[in-house]
Amino acid sequence: MSYEGSVRVVIDLIAWSREVLSNGDVYIGDFDGLIPHGEGKYMWSDGTIYIGKWDKSQMTGHGQVRWSSGATYEGDFSGGFLHGSGTFCRIDGSSYKGSWRMSMQHGMGIKTYSNSDIYDGFWKEGLQEGVGKYTWINGNTYVGSWKAGKMSGRGIMKWANGDLFEGSWLDGLIHGAGCLKYADGSYYFGTWSKGLKDGQGTFSPVGTKLPQYHKFSEYSAYDNSSQSPLLASLMNSGEIKQNTLISERNILGRWNIGRFLRGRGRISNTTVSVEGVSDLDDNSRSTLSQESNYTSSSCDGSNEFQDDQFFVYEREYVQGVLIKERRRHYDSKASTRSMWQHKLRKKRVRSPGETIYKGHKSYYLMLNLQLGIRYTVGKITPVPVREVRSSDFGPRARIRMYFPKDGSQYTPSHNSISFFWKDYCPMVFRNLREMFKIDAADYMMSICGGDGLKELSSPGKSGSIFYLSQDERFVIKTLRKYELKILLKMLPRYYNHVGAHDNTLITKFFGLHRITIRRGQKVRFVVMGNMFCTELRIHHRYDLKGSLQGRSTNKENICESTTLKDLDLSYALYLKKSWRESLFRQISLDCMFLESQCIIDYSMLLGLHFRPPEQLKAQLENQRTVQNDESLSAKEYSSELRDEVMFPPKGFRLVAHEPGSMSTMPGSHIRGSMLRASEAGGEEVDLVLPGTRRLQVQLGVNMPAQADRKILHDEVHLDSEEETDPFEVYDVVLYLGIIDILQEYNMTKKIEHACKSLKFDPLTISAVDPHLYSTRFIKFLEKVFPEQP
Repeated sequence: MSYEGSVRVVIDLIAWSREVLSNGDVYIGDFDGLIPHGEGKYMWSDGTIYIGKWDKSQMTGHGQVRWSSGATYEGDFSGGFLHGSGTFCRIDGSSYKGSWRMSMQHGMGIKTYSNSDIYDGFWKEGLQEGVGKYTWINGNTYVGSWKAGKMSGRGIMKWANGDLFEGSWLDGLIHGAGCLKYADGSYYFGTWSKGLKDGQGTFSPVGTKLPQYHKFSEYSAYDNSSQSPLLASLMNSGEIKQNTLISERNILGRWNIGRFLRGRGRISNTTVSVEGVSDLDDNSRSTLSQESNYTSSSCDGSNEFQDDQFFVYEREYVQGVLIKERRRHYDSKASTRSMWQHKLRKKRVRSPGETIYKGHKSYYLMLNLQLGIRYTVGKITPVPVREVRSSDFGPRARIRMYFPKDGSQYTPSHNSISFFWKDYCPMVFRNLREMFKIDAADYMMSICGGDGLKELSSPGKSGSIFYLSQDERFVIKTLRKYELKILLKMLPRYYNHVGAHDNTLITKFFGLHRITIRRGQKVRFVVMGNMFCTELRIHHRYDLKGSLQGRSTNKENICESTTLKDLDLSYALYLKKSWRESLFRQISLDCMFLESQCIIDYSMLLGLHFRPPEQLKAQLENQRTVQNDESLSAKEYSSELRDEVMFPPKGFRLVAHEPGSMSTMPGSHIRGSMLRASEAGGEEVDLVLPGTRRLQVQLGVNMPAQADRKILHDEVHLDSEEETDPFEVYDVVLYLGIIDILQEYNMTKKIEHACKSLKFDPLTISAVDPHLYSTRFIKFLEKVFPEQP
């Protein structure tokens, strides 16, 4: 029935009363006393009309509204809001049909845009969020997760030209691990950062024979299948219920779109501009497709393989620029299945870990930890700040509480299992958090907020389990009993040391806890700052002890999230002279403290963010030209090379620090004075990089340097035949700190030293006395951070 026809039917069937309001609006319909109630028609002075049900002067029930602009809505109302199910049509031809809550799209719905794009799925408070399907008019399709109106999470993008990507997305761009299948049949497994290949990956050329390839692929591409592996995994996880998948059109999650109707006392047709989701056809696909083009020239002109052999290319990218490539041959008769399972397993364990969900083995442990921290921080925060006393230290300075599942006089009921909670030295750690500039509310929200923690694989031999907060500011590590005792023993001296040295590189501790669950099982935790909490991607990470025995990583087990060791480091890192002096001054002070506590086995955790070396291409070509010029002496060339390559970095810009320029809260590793540079007139400086906000430059945090590729140890030999590296000098950003400081040089370590000394050089093993350990540690780092020549 037409709109005008429905008006005539209502007027014919109901004898309505008419009321003209003082503001010119007109109401015709049923009244309850003096207020509209029942069926009625309301006409605003600007021409907007509503026909439908009323409840005590509020539009409630089914109704129709037409705005003066020509936009219309037919559906459910509640309390004057669009609420329930209904269809909204705009004058530009776009429409939305689905669920509403408080005048915002919320629940399942379909939106057709004015350019004929279609978006089908669930909405939440006006923005796409969850899992949904978007179809562009040009034939491109995305099916997967959304957040805040953008593609975020796992998803599948299929372009009209046949290219297909399945993997991780963030803010509308490919970000994280995934698989790209090109239309020509080649594949690339790897990682992306903000739409660009960034990190390690494997490329399989056209014609590569991969037996039973799809069976082992985590990112198995779908071709004309009714349901993708992504959707199956989402259903298995409970994110999508089977009965909601009525057809391909209902491949949905939860969605959201901006508020359509605002205003007081009347319905407004003012809408938030909601355009179609921007297509990736021009930018991302062109970036993705360059992989296939590059490979055609890398296959030696042939894609011929023996029946039992194939090869792939192992590559490493830095923000879209290929910096390393290795051609690897495999024999399909020799465990092809295990090879692909191994490579895909490396992709899965990639940082930042696996979010703990209901049913996960650590789920209840996580809930207990969050409950305990929320209780302790909430209890200690209102206490007035005071200086710590001797009674605040030691195992007897603690808060103990029992958390029964059904709650008690002091604790709330909860959905976890009953447990006992112990918080060690609460006043000391409260003051440490204040000292480290950690706000109590931010601390609780980060660890105890609505999102679960992430579980990380252990990078060391200790067997400890690591958890990461969702915002990645804090790391929570399980401790052994002897480690807890060592930390409590050294805590008074640690408190004094970090208080006296703002720029200390030693791990920052924020809390020490113990959970006791059924059958007396005890789990001990320490909360620390995450040194790699940065918006920059950490391309390589190293754990450096200064010992050489056993300090290398199996090349077959290396992926981007692997923490490498001393013998794996093939770069010398050059800092400004004044920065290098400050760095080693602080390293010496920290090592003196650790030596005084008889601590060994600590290491320097080093993270490297590489900048795209495009700006070095022309520079290196110029250097080759200069080097080939016979009229230039070796001394002159050396000076020219040092001036152009060594420092200052060409890819960075240091500017005077602006305190108000930081748009986000500082990371948990930010503390102390900032570094100064001559480029800013000797003032404190910020690091400016393309595509990022300003970064505060501090000791061990956001430090720009240059990485010069060198062989630092006689034991290391680079395989030049298999691995190519087109650049020798890189601009890098450094993150570093001293970790693992809870191992004493006790009798066990003395015995270990004596036994290993019979087989290896005593100076190269890890277990040595604290003085030798610190001396060797500093000498090794002096090789890693050499003085500029």
